[in-house]
Amino acid sequence: MFLALRELRFARSRFSLMGGVVALIAVLMVMLSGLSSGLVNDGVSGLKAQPVDAFAFAEGTKTDSAFSRSVVDLAQVDAWADRPDVAAAEPFGSMLINAHSSTDLPVDLALFGVVPGSFLEPDAAEGQGLGDPHGIVVSETALGDGLEIGDTVTVDRVGTELTIIGSTGNQHTFGHVDVAYLPLTTWQEIHSGSAAGEEVRPDAYTEASAIALQAADGQSIDLAAGDKAVGTASMTLTDSFGASPGYTAETSTLMLIQVFLYAISALVVGAFFTVWTIQRRHEIAVLRAMGGSTGYLMRDGLAQAFIVLLVSTVAGVAVGLGMGALLTGTSMPFALEAPAIGLAFVLLIGLGLIGAAFAIARIAKVDPLKALGGQR
Repeated sequence: MFLALRELRFARSRFSLMGGVVALIAVLMVMLSGLSSGLVNDGVSGLKAQPVDAFAFAEGTKTDSAFSRSVVDLAQVDAWADRPDVAAAEPFGSMLINAHSSTDLPVDLALFGVVPGSFLEPDAAEGQGLGDPHGIVVSETALGDGLEIGDTVTVDRVGTELTIIGSTGNQHTFGHVDVAYLPLTTWQEIHSGSAAGEEVRPDAYTEASAIALQAADGQSIDLAAGDKAVGTASMTLTDSFGASPGYTAETSTLMLIQVFLYAISALVVGAFFTVWTIQRRHEIAVLRAMGGSTGYLMRDGLAQAFIVLLVSTVAGVAVGLGMGALLTGTSMPFALEAPAIGLAFVLLIGLGLIGAAFAIARIAKVDPLKALGGQR
């Protein structure tokens, strides 16, 4: 009888209204996925670009702000480098600064101090790489904010002048601030707080924020054993994202919103098909009296729900992608990523089917005698 397909044509307005609600939820999910991906990129794209397997911080450092609180020394770097499961260990400096350009343009930068020639040195897609003691390679996105290669940036309070000599080929940001790579020694001078031209305390040149670790070929780094031997607190590259300012709070908030939206989607679809199943109890009873099995009617109802969910979700995702394309590249941290959108697409349909399944299960309770007047 294909009751489900006939009902889709007969009750077009009702199913269109239900589909519109699902489509709106799909649009919202795409936008939230894009905002979540954009915030992650804006918060930790500079870390994601680092070719490291783990970071080692000073022992006892709070994990939610490790990059800004931790101070390690070069002796600890050498100790990590001597471990058999570590291919390379390099000092890594990180700090956020306020500065101004030669045209008095306020600039916020995340300074990443690295040893020139090490595996941490970024490739310059434009201009030249690190070499000049006071030369910096900035994120590509920094050049879109009024800066140009050749401009001079002066660090507030200490007065150190840094010249932009190159830029990366993509976004490198940390804590929603553009990254500027510079030689470690210059970073150490700025980090010490010494004003330009003043004598720098000698121990400043032995300090860094963290130790960047690369695993030996075919091995994984035993972080627990290394921490015990060297006196550090290590975490994998992915875990270190939580040490970026605001990263954990932002991602947790957006994740909670998405979870509630998925739950709302399942409840809305379930409520609709509950009411719809109640309204068509007589038709279902007729089909059962004619020999239709409960299993067949369940499959028929789920097919109906799947068609509504699929068409609505596809339409919603298409609209969301169109709206997201308008936001990509603007000042809003927004990025459309296929894996995140694909996961939202699958979850919306899957959870919607689960909600519909609980509602359509009422079919099993329909008494076929009612279709024959047995209730009389």
